[in-house]
Amino acid sequence: MSFTLVAPETPEEAVGLLAAAREGETVVLAGGSDLLLDLGDGRSHPTTVLSLRRLPWNEARWEGSSLVIGSTAPLSALEADPRLRHELPGLWSGLRAVGSVALRHRATVGGNLGRASPASDLIPVLLALDATVELIGPAGHRTLPLDALILGPRATALSPGELIESITIPEGRPSSYVWQRVRPAHDISQVGVAAAWSPSGRRWSIAVGGTAPVPGRSAAASELGSSRMPGEALVAAAAQSAAAQAQFLTDKRASEEYRRRVLATLFRRAVDRASREENA
Repeated sequence: MSFTLVAPETPEEAVGLLAAAREGETVVLAGGSDLLLDLGDGRSHPTTVLSLRRLPWNEARWEGSSLVIGSTAPLSALEADPRLRHELPGLWSGLRAVGSVALRHRATVGGNLGRASPASDLIPVLLALDATVELIGPAGHRTLPLDALILGPRATALSPGELIESITIPEGRPSSYVWQRVRPAHDISQVGVAAAWSPSGRRWSIAVGGTAPVPGRSAAASELGSSRMPGEALVAAAAQSAAAQAQFLTDKRASEEYRRRVLATLFRRAVDRASREENA
């Protein structure tokens, strides 16, 4: 396969090149951990690969209590941030759940969101943390809640020519992420559950991945009430509600029945871990 590799120096140049491309002829290279597999296996046949590596989006910064993550920041750099590990333990666990150490040196948050995999380990965590995404395109900047960005497997709300510039998490939160898969390092999750307690809003947020075409929030989080330490019976009842209400699929990795049982268990475990985090 032959293609032209371009690496624009500015966001405006990148947007211009992408907007001018015909549909399907240009693909975006963030970290490349998935794209390189697509190219090698023949699932993608672009004439141009647009690399984001020279754009100023490869770092994360704290703005007060908020964390702003550049879309091309490698997961390994985020994983090494001691403040992130302390204030956003669920995100740290989600980062650690992605692939292997070598893969996390290449993979990026923006690339993960752009791929929009149903089994993403990061999307449920970012949903539970109420993340927003900053987009840049031909019409300028706009901000979307993460819920509005992910439409389906490999389908996002990005308009033609738009790119993900950054991801913002509004505050540090006691949180957790737990998952079930066959092999710890290289398989994708059959079920993943993220739980986060918002000190400012005094509410729980739960999100689930791996069970349906789109990772999403669980309405059963509202059953946990406004207590940082919900009782065991309350958590158990909410977990059963989550399993009963969730959308499930059956595929080669797991059946609907198996996923439903696992979801109830992981829901309880995620809430228990988040409620015991010391950074509240």
